[in-house]
Amino acid sequence: MNRIEKKFKVLKKNKDKAFIAFITAGYPNLNTTEKLILEFSRIGVDIIELGVPFSDPMADGPVIQEASQAALNKNTHLIDILKLVEKVRKVTQIPICLMTYYNPIFVFGEKNFVQTAYSCGVDGVIVPDLPPEEGKSLIKLAQKNKVDIICFISPTTSRERMKYIASVTKGFIYYVSLTGVTGIRQSLPSDLISNLKTIKKLTSKPLCVGFGVSSPKQIKDIEKFADGVIVGSAIVRSIKENIGKKDLVKRVSSFVSNLKK
Repeated sequence: MNRIEKKFKVLKKNKDKAFIAFITAGYPNLNTTEKLILEFSRIGVDIIELGVPFSDPMADGPVIQEASQAALNKNTHLIDILKLVEKVRKVTQIPICLMTYYNPIFVFGEKNFVQTAYSCGVDGVIVPDLPPEEGKSLIKLAQKNKVDIICFISPTTSRERMKYIASVTKGFIYYVSLTGVTGIRQSLPSDLISNLKTIKKLTSKPLCVGFGVSSPKQIKDIEKFADGVIVGSAIVRSIKENIGKKDLVKRVSSFVSNLKK
């Protein structure tokens, strides 16, 4: 049982839901990313999703695209992020997932990547551009190395494919709330609740909702039907708004704390 599984077990026992915070690793720099991880852990964030910057982020909207490019401009590489996770593991056991596109994994080498990820303390990996049908070798290697491969279900996923994805995903199911990229939205999609109910009938695995989630009300509404929420763009935007301020970490963590409450 890894940290993600343990976390959901505790949450279920306490009748609570997971708050998952996404930040782009290396934005505005790796030192700030480290401080944010530790502060998020302190204020009670349940799981941290670290975005690996990539030049072609097909699933990401403008806020995260901009953050990724800024991190790339500072030469933030996958190995640097893995070393950062290894460093924070000395002081926190908060579950950490990497959200990375497949190309960095391919260049790193699948076997080398999952072995290094596990040894550094990564608990799960999310790969937006790798359908599970085409990621069987990575999934197999990850299972051997006790790293969860977290798969997506979207509003356009068929019922049969939902069953397949639910059977191969580990850690939790990542439900993409809308047909589009990440980003702040004013309202939730009209079909969200019915889709969550459908997935819940097919699997007992934790179901978490991301893409477009940015306000306390949206979080509250989603948590009635899902096991957790993922907030990304709103947090990354908060980081951007506070770049250059000495108390950036305090300001961003306060924003996250208000969302979590």
